[in-house]
Amino acid sequence: MAGANVIYGMGMIEAGLVLDYAGLVMDNEFASMIRKTVEGVHVSRETLALDVIAELAPLKDFLSHEHTYRHMRSQSSPRLLDRRLREQWEEDGSRDLYERAWDEAHRLLETHRPEPLPPGVIADLRSIVDDADRAAGVA
Repeated sequence: MAGANVIYGMGMIEAGLVLDYAGLVMDNEFASMIRKTVEGVHVSRETLALDVIAELAPLKDFLSHEHTYRHMRSQSSPRLLDRRLREQWEEDGSRDLYERAWDEAHRLLETHRPEPLPPGVIADLRSIVDDADRAAGVA
C-alpha cells in the first residue's frame, strides 16, 4: 500500500541458496492477494449497495443477500488458503497450507507445459548475456 512494486525472493530459503517449491507456490498465492489489494476497491452505485443497506439495516442479514453473493467473488479468491470451519478442515484430514502447496507444486511440475519461446528470443537473450560478459571483462 506504500507504493512498493517489486516482490523479491519468492520460494527462497537459506538466504536464497535453496528454492522451496511449496514455498514458491505459497508466495505466488500471497503475491496474488497483494496484487488484488493494491488494485484498490472499485466504488460505484452498484458496489456501494446503498439500496441494500437501506433495505436491511440495521440488524438484518447482509451475508445471505443476493447482492452480497453476486459481488463476493470480487474479493481475493485464494486457492490454497483454507477458510473453512475447523471441524470441516479436520474431517478432511487437517492438511495444512504447506502440505497443500507441496501437492500443488508437484502437480505443476508434473503437468505444466510452458509455451515455447518465439523464434529468435533465445538468440537475443544469448546476445544480451554475451554483451554483458564482454562489458564485465569475463568474455
